[in-house]
Amino acid sequence: MNARTAPPPRTVDIVVYPGFKAMEAIGPMSVFEYANLHLRRRGQPPGYDVRIASTRTGPVASDTLMSLEATKALSTLALPDDAIIVGARHIDAALEQSAPIVDWARDAWPRIGRMAALCSGAFFLAAAGALTGKRATTHWAVAQQLQARHPQVAVDADAIFVQAGNIWTSAGVTAGIDLALAFVEEDFGRRLALEVATEMVVYLKRPGGQSQFSAHLRVERTARPTVREIQAWVLDNLHERITVAMLAEKAMMSERHFARVFQQEAGMSTLEFVEHCRFERVCQLLGELALPLKSIAAHAGFSDEAQMRRVFQKKLGITPKVYRERFATTGVGRGRPPSG
Repeated sequence: MNARTAPPPRTVDIVVYPGFKAMEAIGPMSVFEYANLHLRRRGQPPGYDVRIASTRTGPVASDTLMSLEATKALSTLALPDDAIIVGARHIDAALEQSAPIVDWARDAWPRIGRMAALCSGAFFLAAAGALTGKRATTHWAVAQQLQARHPQVAVDADAIFVQAGNIWTSAGVTAGIDLALAFVEEDFGRRLALEVATEMVVYLKRPGGQSQFSAHLRVERTARPTVREIQAWVLDNLHERITVAMLAEKAMMSERHFARVFQQEAGMSTLEFVEHCRFERVCQLLGELALPLKSIAAHAGFSDEAQMRRVFQKKLGITPKVYRERFATTGVGRGRPPSG
């Protein structure tokens, strides 16, 4: 298809307001810019026409020293193909000071191709009624607040991003990059999305259902040193057969007391944590190594390939084979497995 017959680029409005999170605006902007760059390298016209939009034109101060120039004033008479509302550190103040965004979103979301909210930007869509009866996500730190304020929304506090019809929501900061990459994949295919991810040194284009918390982050967030040490041991010994009794003995606690303490500290049971760690290890290995699935399962400590497949279906709704096909990093896949 040449430039004369190619469709026009998709218009994307990134909606900002005073106090918006700078990285949440810059991340998706970069994704779409790199997508255009790679399309030009293929001899194709740009795929995206990105604009900064706000309640009025002019500079808009972010949560950092940086400001962005809004070149478009929000209007229901000039809707883009896609709109992305970024989040803010102080979302209550943002909702009060930028209330016209709620009014605009209320009118716009049923008539737009894709309406997205990043991080706490989901509060704007919830206030506009766009999330009513839908599953949505936001940054884990404000997920409980969103659920309490809008009980009609099914808040998933753990997902990277969620799609519900033409409404998309994501977790904080870098999750906006994952969401924008999902847009690129939907518009132009997996290959372009992976090229953009590689260009941006985003080693793995995460699927939306992946957890906001990596196992390592969960360890860092654990306050009790004994439990933190047990979690770190699990991460280093996933190749072993791990039982609650084994971990309780290492913690020098009764099995019952250890299970209760671990649940309180980690927010999940011991076996759930071990499964989460094994799942993340498999995700890493599938993206980096061209090993048979049976070997991948063994390296991550699963009893067999079938057990690994069941965990993937439960967590992501896809098989390890499909995950590898969709999310493996380009240019790698023949390295040696990590020790352990």
